[in-house]
Amino acid sequence: MRFRVTRHTAVKPPDDVLDLLIGRLPTRQGEVIFEIIGSEIRGRLDRDEAVWETQDERLAIGRKAVLAALGEVCDRPPACSTGSPSAPTADAPIPARCTP
Repeated sequence: MRFRVTRHTAVKPPDDVLDLLIGRLPTRQGEVIFEIIGSEIRGRLDRDEAVWETQDERLAIGRKAVLAALGEVCDRPPACSTGSPSAPTADAPIPARCTP
């Protein structure tokens, strides 16, 4: 099941909020895999879906997992400048603490 990450309509985030998120988003966060397609962010849960789960249950589980993964990324401090222009990946996560 795939989920689109979009701007929240109830609050007024910065106009470039999705661009900022794309710059900080790893390819994988826990069991959620993120894909950047154009200017769209998609997330999907990397697990086998139980046969006994209903569509609504799978939707709720996936939505919670994607939101939790996004929350973890947004709660991290910004990455330090290391001279490397590449965005963080699952293999090179954003540093938890940066010192000058």
